[in-house]
Order: sequence, then C-alpha cells, then structure tokens
Amino acid sequence: MPDPEAAPGPFRVAALATRAPTAFALSPGAEERAGIAETLGFLAVRKLVFTGEIKPLGKHGWRLEGQLGATVQQSCVVTLAPVTTRIDTHVERTFRPETMMDTPDPGTEVEMPEDETVEPLGEVIDPASVMIEALSLAAPDYPRIEDAPEASAEARPDGAEPIREEDTKPFAGLADLKRKLSEGDAD
Repeated sequence: MPDPEAAPGPFRVAALATRAPTAFALSPGAEERAGIAETLGFLAVRKLVFTGEIKPLGKHGWRLEGQLGATVQQSCVVTLAPVTTRIDTHVERTFRPETMMDTPDPGTEVEMPEDETVEPLGEVIDPASVMIEALSLAAPDYPRIEDAPEASAEARPDGAEPIREEDTKPFAGLADLKRKLSEGDAD
C-alpha cells in the first residue's frame, strides 16, 4: 500500500531531507498511462504503480529504491495479436555529481560500468522518468502469444535453390574435400 504522505515528485535535490528518506508514490491515471503506452510503443498500460524512497547517500549522492508494478499490453511479434504481461520489479538508481563520476574523453572507447544504475545528479530527481525507463527495460523485447507459429522467411531469386543450413557453415565441405583428396591419392 503506498504511503499516503508520499508525493509523486519531481523532487528538487536542494529540498530533499538529508537525514531521512523521502517517500514517493506514483499511480498515473488512464490518460497518463495512454501517453506512456504511446511513448513506449505499447498497445496499452492497464495498471501502473511506482512507490519507493529517495535516501541520502553520503554527503554528495542519493539512492532511489522502489517497486514497479504494471500490466502492459503489446503486439505479438509474429501474429500482432495483443500480449498482456504483468511486470513486478525492484528498481534502483544512484545519483552522483558528475565530478564524482568517471567521464571518458570524447571519442574514446569505454567499457560498460560495473554499476549501470549510477546516473549524473542534476537539480531534480524525477521518479516519473525513472518509472518510464524501468517499465521500458522490464517489458519483453519480443512479446509472443503462447501458440504463435514459428516464424520463418525465405528470400531468393526465381529458380534458385534454397540455401541449406550446412551451406552456411564455413568448414562444412572440408570433410568432403578431404575424402575426395584421399580418393585421388588412391588412383
């Protein structure tokens, strides 16, 4: 049950309590859910609740922890029939000043950081934007209805033989070549 005193945000960082967590609770109405569904390319977002806290993290950072619950409807990637998915996931984000983050030089290669929940700290922390991002990441990339047929496609010029799976393997013909060479030595 959401905290009745929790606000939806966004929260100005300068106004956040530094000694206690700040609770938040979001439960977008039908119109807002329809906008989120359109933004994310879903057919519908039927239910959506995001609750949690923003806690101080030392002197210069903040930690957002929350629980996201949603029911989304997407198109099946095979049949385009509606697929309904229930999402219940824990969400964490750590906000740190950019001066405390490793910032690579422009144009250099970088590896994915070990903690992908770390984000730069701005003037506000907006649980609504975190909610939308987390919903996008938690929803299935390729939703399928249970009885969806296996999808296959074939493209070839008229009269051409289909390519067999064996033909796509680079070393598939070596055994035949070896055999032919061995037979050639026997002659």
